Amino acid sequence: MTSIDQAGTYPLGSRRVTRLGYGAMQLAGPGVFGPPGDREAALAVLREAIAQGVDHIDTSDFYGPHVTNQLIREALAPYPGNLTLVTKIGARRDDKGAWLPAFSREELTGAVHDNLRNLGLGVLEVVNLRIMFDVHGPAEGSIEAPLTVLAELQRQGLIRHIGLSNVTPAQVAEGRRICAIACVQNQYNLAHRGDDALIDELARDGIAYVPFFPLGGFSPLQSSTLSGVAERLGATPMQVALAWLLRRSPNILLIPGTSSVAHLRENLAAAELTLPEEMVARLDRIGAEGRAA
Repeated sequence: MTSIDQAGTYPLGSRRVTRLGYGAMQLAGPGVFGPPGDREAALAVLREAIAQGVDHIDTSDFYGPHVTNQLIREALAPYPGNLTLVTKIGARRDDKGAWLPAFSREELTGAVHDNLRNLGLGVLEVVNLRIMFDVHGPAEGSIEAPLTVLAELQRQGLIRHIGLSNVTPAQVAEGRRICAIACVQNQYNLAHRGDDALIDELARDGIAYVPFFPLGGFSPLQSSTLSGVAERLGATPMQVALAWLLRRSPNILLIPGTSSVAHLRENLAAAELTLPEEMVARLDRIGAEGRAA
């Protein structure tokens, strides 16, 4: 049994995946733009993820662009039968690497076909609609128009399941009135816990929640608290942050990213980490401090 098996599994669309997966974003060049500095190292990370039992990889064709999807195809095709590839659309890159919204029917349809071509697939298992009303985070606004396009592509058989990314609770509710939502992917971690109520609501309905930036946005004081707990446990801050997320709710699926085989193994070992109750209490106070601030 690999270490990540201890994290358990959870439904993602019509599949069950191990709760500790892998995010491919860091395989592209600096700023998630252009090719990796070491292509062979990037391919090795993907192959090691599969060897370690990872069965859920998060990607997008706007990483690079096209870079991570082409790496995934080169490293892993023909794909293992249990591998769930999740991609996202709704953004594009300009020639300098800036992130721009891409919500028109033509852009969304083209993005689905780009993902199919670069991954070498006939159908995409899960496609997340990344909302880009504000590049800095979720912002209110109707998502009906772009989500309706995805629902049409789903009916055409190009997409099996639809998810949402960078969305507010109101947008999740709107989305669920339009089509079945398989997962929600937002920023959430020890310090940023604005989605606490949303996570619990989705858990009640069997919908996966996929947090990104497990160490993003910490203040120096919050980082110091996390580092102190990690030192007490003989673990890294990232391992503690991931272990806390696994404990937070059974519907949380993790996709920590790295371009290093050693770091990949370290992240996956977070599934073995047991957090004593007193340490959980200390970690929970990080979120409380963030809300107070």
